[in-house]
Amino acid sequence: MNIEMKIMSQPEFQTLLSFFKALSNESRLKLVGILAQREYSVEELAALLQLKEPTISHHLSKLKELNLVQMRPDRNTHLYRLNQEALQDLSKAIFTSAQITTVSSEINPNAWEEKVLRSFLEGDRLREIPASRKKRWVILKWLVNQFEIGQDYPERSLNEIIKRVHPDTATLRRELVGYRMMQRENGVYWREPESQWREELSP
Repeated sequence: MNIEMKIMSQPEFQTLLSFFKALSNESRLKLVGILAQREYSVEELAALLQLKEPTISHHLSKLKELNLVQMRPDRNTHLYRLNQEALQDLSKAIFTSAQITTVSSEINPNAWEEKVLRSFLEGDRLREIPASRKKRWVILKWLVNQFEIGQDYPERSLNEIIKRVHPDTATLRRELVGYRMMQRENGVYWREPESQWREELSP
């Protein structure tokens, strides 16, 4: 079901600021807007808001006091999301999560991915393959863009292109196929459309 996005007016924004009395600054309000979209880790939130991770953790603790944020473990990190039920109770049906999302409309949604690329790339070379699956997916997304859609690549040609980026061609080739960014048959590889990609590997 499509949700019609209503742009929040300045009076509505001011009302929302007053409504959330515990939100003492704009960054915390933007945090609510970001978490209304999907789950994020502290590291991702820090990149999006360009704040330090301890500052993000402090803001999250304030939101948790209002029961506005829920946390769940995910391997060696924690993911946070907006508690939609608590939001609805507090807002008395005045504001929807879609409206709140517009508060963060000026945020660069790719900020965290750009930070990952800056951390692991030196020019067009990959310094190292990230151990974190989430960061590795970002690198693979960048790597697969080195290949043209609709073009076949024999394994030798594929390896030559990957080797320009990093010497471990076997790992990167296997990961590209594992995440369905590329397919192979009879030693020939081709790039898949993004709609076919997977964000997680099967156990």
